[in-house]
Amino acid sequence: MTKDGLIQTSIKVLFLRGSGVVLLFLFTMFLTNYYSAELVGKYDFVRSTIMILSGVSLIGTNQSIIYYSGFLKSKNSLQSIKNIYVKMLMMTTALCLLFVLGYAMLTEQFINELFNKQEAHSLILKSIAALFFYTTTMLNIDTLRALNKTISSELYRNILRYMPIFVFSIILYYTQNQEWLIEAFLASFLLLSLMTLIQVGLLFKKLNLSKNNDYKFSYHQIFARSYPMAISAIAYFIMQSIDIIILTAYEGFESIAYYSVAVKLATVTALALMSVNIVVAPKIAEIYSTNDFEKLNKLINDSARIIFIISIPVLIILFVFSDFMLGLFGENYVLAREALLLLLGGQLFSSFCGPGAVYLNMTGKQKKLNIILIAGLGINVILNLVLIPAYAIEGAAAATLISMIFWNSLIVAVIYKTDRIKIFIS
Repeated sequence: MTKDGLIQTSIKVLFLRGSGVVLLFLFTMFLTNYYSAELVGKYDFVRSTIMILSGVSLIGTNQSIIYYSGFLKSKNSLQSIKNIYVKMLMMTTALCLLFVLGYAMLTEQFINELFNKQEAHSLILKSIAALFFYTTTMLNIDTLRALNKTISSELYRNILRYMPIFVFSIILYYTQNQEWLIEAFLASFLLLSLMTLIQVGLLFKKLNLSKNNDYKFSYHQIFARSYPMAISAIAYFIMQSIDIIILTAYEGFESIAYYSVAVKLATVTALALMSVNIVVAPKIAEIYSTNDFEKLNKLINDSARIIFIISIPVLIILFVFSDFMLGLFGENYVLAREALLLLLGGQLFSSFCGPGAVYLNMTGKQKKLNIILIAGLGINVILNLVLIPAYAIEGAAAATLISMIFWNSLIVAVIYKTDRIKIFIS
């Protein structure tokens, strides 16, 4: 991929991601202004819970299918990917069923006492009931990306992913049925899973499938490739959500709502990183398999510069106008200002470090990434447990900042030591 091609595709993805962020914020503003903070907090708790559970049930398949796509393209055998996808779908379905059976063994009293909330058991139960549909949607979104349908993939990831629940929430408000918000959120993934399954199936029909594919992979081979990515994904998802889970045990659902808005605002600054990662991930795997390190180094350098150039203006705007931005969601949401500034600090450091995690995943260094992220997760959990009881949402934000600096620094150092590639802006 040329530099111009990388920029053009990244801009298209960035536009879709930006549109998704606008849609997400409109939806969040609607919720925070027309729904109670307690109900918004419950919604964010369910959203965080299902994100963590899906990190396990996906077992890295959504990441490894991108690897297989790059590998098969380099061998001119993309048609082999259908067999891989079907086996991945069977694996994730089995894990979702295991979650259902495992949770059935836990008592309602145990779960409610663990989280110090009477509704905790029922909220988690609803999340597990919808886990299959959520997991299938996430796998299909990345399968579309693996099939060279990056724009379609991003449309689902950023627009169609939020549109159903936005529409449902408006209907619930005007019909005075706000208490069904969480059920509507989970039901939206039933719709999305069906839509994405149909599109993926149609794309497979268009592939020139032969009876004897050039490359066949067993369940064991797929699992061996996917599970190291799963470990890093699980660690990453937990780091994204554990602060909200721990906050639930110490603070009310209102505080969770305030903090979640700060997290959403800070995440806007990661748009550039995520957009570039979407574009370069399969290309990294493809180039790395040819051992063309000069070309790979150029791709990484171009990616790092694009990430930095796009991220900095957004960071500055959010830092300067933090009170105004938080105030859009409701008067009390300004209480999350200090937490937002700390979270922005973590995103600033991350923007300097380039597409490090995706590089390790796409170049066969998943185990190194796992060790780094598990270490980062350990620090994150410990800091959350220490800082949240004392400093509430500011403590959660500080834990995120410190852990982001830690694991990003390690990734940069490992990549430079192993491949002599400067993943960071230079």
